Amino acid sequence: MSRILLVVVVLLATAGAVVAYGDPAQIARAKNTVSELLNRRAAARAVQISRGQAGEFALRAKINGVNAPMVIDTGATSVVLTYETAKAIGLPLELLEYDVDVETAGGHTKAARLTLDRLAIGKLVERSVPALVVPHGQMKTNLLGMSFLDRLESWEVRSDRLMLHGYP
Repeated sequence: MSRILLVVVVLLATAGAVVAYGDPAQIARAKNTVSELLNRRAAARAVQISRGQAGEFALRAKINGVNAPMVIDTGATSVVLTYETAKAIGLPLELLEYDVDVETAGGHTKAARLTLDRLAIGKLVERSVPALVVPHGQMKTNLLGMSFLDRLESWEVRSDRLMLHGYP
């Protein structure tokens, strides 16, 4: 909703500048001011992650308000939590049904589907994020997969830095 409101405000401001001024120099200044504001807002919704010694992009996320270590995995269709992390977050593990086939680095296992109320990576916050939980001992780390990354405006790797860009 706030994205739509922002676009409407920008369009109205630009149209107002054209009508009110009719002066190309004034219009260019108005355009630059609006662009500057949008760029500042976009920069505030970006997170930079440095590559670890083993080549991975590891980070600390907040899942439903609880800190959790994660590794970016673009090969993972979903966010995947270890049983231990899910328990620490307070997810209802006794109600989960482990009926999803998954392939992990350790081999084949079953996982349970759930939805995370809130997943935050720095200033990037997504709500109602689909995720999976694997049984106790099946994985050593949580994976930040495509069910989160697909919600971003973009993400890119440059040298030893991963940039995550949220929508303004």
